[in-house]
Amino acid sequence: MNESASGKHRLVVLTGPTAVGKGTVEAQLRAAHPEVWVSVSATTRAPRPGELHGVTYWFVDEQEFAAMEKRGEFLETALVHNMAHYGTPLKPVLEHMNAGIPTILEIDLQGARRVKERAAELGLDVVYVFLAPPSFEDLIARLASRGTENEEQRQKRLETAKVELASEGEYDVVITNDTVEHAAEELWNVISREYA
Repeated sequence: MNESASGKHRLVVLTGPTAVGKGTVEAQLRAAHPEVWVSVSATTRAPRPGELHGVTYWFVDEQEFAAMEKRGEFLETALVHNMAHYGTPLKPVLEHMNAGIPTILEIDLQGARRVKERAAELGLDVVYVFLAPPSFEDLIARLASRGTENEEQRQKRLETAKVELASEGEYDVVITNDTVEHAAEELWNVISREYA
């Protein structure tokens, strides 16, 4: 096993701008490598068509989210696009890592930064991966083609994406999502180095 100096496996954190295809790449990765465990985040936003509670996200209301946060149950939390809270439940992440199961978080930029803040205090070794679009124009097209946001929401997400793209240099690894298959293969290469 390839383990860190502390003897623990490294957590893989995948982030990138909105609509870059994080979820699609992660789904492709899991189809090819079902042994990978992807953390399920909690969120206060409403489910989109086809999303399942406990599978896609843990859908909770603002009151329950605040209670979980107060109890220290999250690795990280963030208010995303000033619209909804998201958080990564800590306990299942630690359980999977301690069992030697390849563990990945697919989160937004704010969440990745909060993981960086808490990683040392929790004794977590982390490799940070940034998924980038081939171009900003490609990102605009992807967001429009999703059809999951109205025009105002799309504009908010694009403004956020500009800021997120500027942070690419903060990450250990950058993968360009030119094709889903290629990006998933590159992500597996990162994971397999940590859990081979």
